[in-house]
Amino acid sequence: MPNITAISGFILMGFSDIQDLQTVCGVFFLVMYMTALISNLIIITLTTFDLQLQTPMYFFLKNLSLLDIFFVSVPIPNFFVSSLTHNNFISILACGLQVFLMTSFSSGEVFVLTAMSYDRYVAICFPLHYDAIMNDGVCVLMVGVSWATGVLFGAIYTAGTFSMPFCGSNVIPQFFCDIPSLLHISCSESLVVVYTSLAIGVCLGTSCFICVVVSYFYIFSTVLKFPTTKGKSKAFATCIPHLTVFSVFIVTACFVYLKPLSNIPSIIDRLFSVLYTLLPPTLNPVIYSLRNTDVNSALRKLQQNIC
Repeated sequence: MPNITAISGFILMGFSDIQDLQTVCGVFFLVMYMTALISNLIIITLTTFDLQLQTPMYFFLKNLSLLDIFFVSVPIPNFFVSSLTHNNFISILACGLQVFLMTSFSSGEVFVLTAMSYDRYVAICFPLHYDAIMNDGVCVLMVGVSWATGVLFGAIYTAGTFSMPFCGSNVIPQFFCDIPSLLHISCSESLVVVYTSLAIGVCLGTSCFICVVVSYFYIFSTVLKFPTTKGKSKAFATCIPHLTVFSVFIVTACFVYLKPLSNIPSIIDRLFSVLYTLLPPTLNPVIYSLRNTDVNSALRKLQQNIC
């Protein structure tokens, strides 16, 4: 039997062993975090208090912004503090909490984005029945199921991952605890529980992806039949932001979680982790407000009230 020593915590590698560079990275991440935080809080404020934005589409957008805030708030503040203190150690309990929260919020975001695609499908393909189909009860139920399913996923993934013993190297080549890195340093001979939970996640994630693709197939088929260019432009204007946000989130998540983990971690791996954690929460408010006249109008009214 090999001599196996259980570990009590992990070392998050971060981006550099040079302390000054660690501090610079921490400050940069803090600036990006504050940008994501403020922009999403603005979206939440507008969709909560502006009467023109009291529709299902903006109700889902508000929940997406909430999930973005919670998601980005899990790894970034911890990374900022560790960059300033130059202490990259994280306990098993704190690491497990990171895995649980990040998995819960990211899963919830996927389900909310899927619900948003269904909302656009009903709005464009069945406009006369939209208010009846997407009533308040249905919207609240869809969002509630999205949040609850995300928490359930987080619990399953965390329980499966931390049911394994960890031994040998305790270095995680990321700035946060991620499941692929934890699997890589596990000394368990059986990963049945983990692979089962991963299989469930992949199946449901694929199901969400298929739902979005099917929804947009019918959406684009319907929009192309519109008689006027103005009608087509208006329909596309409500769909393109959601499709862009969904694509950015899925692509960056796939690079982080589906890419085979190499024995020698590269800066590219950590770069995609940065994109996964910072890019969607920062870009989502910009994408949704850039060409959205209702959001821009609500933002101008908010600025006038403040001034």
